[in-house]
Amino acid sequence: MTDLSKTDELFYSRTDMDCAQLESIVDETLKDADDGELFLEYRQSESVVFDDGKVKSAAFDTTQGFGLRAISGESTGYSHASELSEDAIRRASNTVKAVTRGHSGTMDGGPAQTNRSLYSDDNPLASLGFEAKVELLAEMDSYARGRDERVKQVSASLTGEWQAIQILHTGGERVGDIRPLVRLNVSVTVEKDGRMETGGHGIGGRTSYDPYIEPGAWKAAIDEALRQALVNLDSVPAPAGEVPVVLGPGWPGVLLHEAIGHGLEGDFNRKGTSAFAGLMGKRVASKGVTIVDDGVIDNRRGSLSIDDEGTPTQCTTLIEDGILTGYMQDRMNARLMGVKSTGNGRRQSYGHAPIPRMTNTYMLNGDNDPGEILAGVKDGIYAVNFGGGQVDITSGKFVFSCTEAYKIENGKVGAPLKGATLIGNGPDVLTKVSKIGNDMMLDPGIGTCGKDGQGVPVGVGQPTMLIDSITVGGTAV
Repeated sequence: MTDLSKTDELFYSRTDMDCAQLESIVDETLKDADDGELFLEYRQSESVVFDDGKVKSAAFDTTQGFGLRAISGESTGYSHASELSEDAIRRASNTVKAVTRGHSGTMDGGPAQTNRSLYSDDNPLASLGFEAKVELLAEMDSYARGRDERVKQVSASLTGEWQAIQILHTGGERVGDIRPLVRLNVSVTVEKDGRMETGGHGIGGRTSYDPYIEPGAWKAAIDEALRQALVNLDSVPAPAGEVPVVLGPGWPGVLLHEAIGHGLEGDFNRKGTSAFAGLMGKRVASKGVTIVDDGVIDNRRGSLSIDDEGTPTQCTTLIEDGILTGYMQDRMNARLMGVKSTGNGRRQSYGHAPIPRMTNTYMLNGDNDPGEILAGVKDGIYAVNFGGGQVDITSGKFVFSCTEAYKIENGKVGAPLKGATLIGNGPDVLTKVSKIGNDMMLDPGIGTCGKDGQGVPVGVGQPTMLIDSITVGGTAV
């Protein structure tokens, strides 16, 4: 959590707002509410895209605003505006107080305090000038084209943001945070005998640009994108059927995130719409499967010192040795379910009310050697990278496309496959995990999660994992 004086400068010294007056407005707004807060935000963001040998687009934006929320039972009043002024907040107060009319609430205590900070509050956008960014992207383009004569198209981008927030609860409770976030992305298209394929890779986190603009870092990202593209050049149509699937470490954890993670968020379980609703304390996965949501990893894309309600984040065990042990909670759903918030109340911006969301969600290590896991599969698929997918939270059914996958034949990794999709049911898949590797990896820092029209940065991860049987949709005829 950032020293309040740093966010005070943004929200009070640079505006005509008075902190004591805002505290008074919050107390008056929430006097009959069960919960609520005033959320102040200031954000700078930028993006530079270099494509086909030239700057394709460049953008810089500054946004600011507030969101005021009052909660009465299960009902929420929420008002927001891009104007940071006491008058605007008073007008919002008159609107949101309507939800508490006729209600006499018992206000939850303010969030726990913490001095923990998981990232620097320096502004990454100021660490590298525009010309230097363009020169770097041009150098990346040149490097990628020089790696292989089959490279026909290169796209590279740098994106970053610097977000400052302050959250006011009743009784003068205030917390603040300043959050950096950067990402470097590269896409490479190759051509051979008239066939074109693309590979991509990205790296990022809550830091300055410095770790990612080191030559060793961006060259490795380009080499990985090129490797994927060249693999896809040799890919053959994927067969369809129900077969064992080995998921690689790291980014394939996005399947767990979507097919299982969303089903473990508090709101879906409180409403009974999750496939995991009512299963607390029961076996929902094979022995050895332990999944956590961990918001306290230094500098990770999904990490937060405090969530967007002001609650310190934590590492929450969701499934332990196959037993369901926890849900991810914001303050409202936690109160209604009679439990404590886990620091998972997140929002895209001041224009959105917070809801339960994941941070960094991953499966812990098992004790199997990854090579031995592959060697034990006679006929199956090895899925290393994933693209988009669809999930039904109520049933747990999912469909995911593989962007890099291979045929497994007699324990050996064989030909790369094109057009493979994994089709299954999240809770069912968890019970078919038979071997878990000892090579857990987190993704390289590229995840963004969508829910209820809001996108937030997240992390995923897992070790190599064998699912005994899952339906694979293919393109082979």
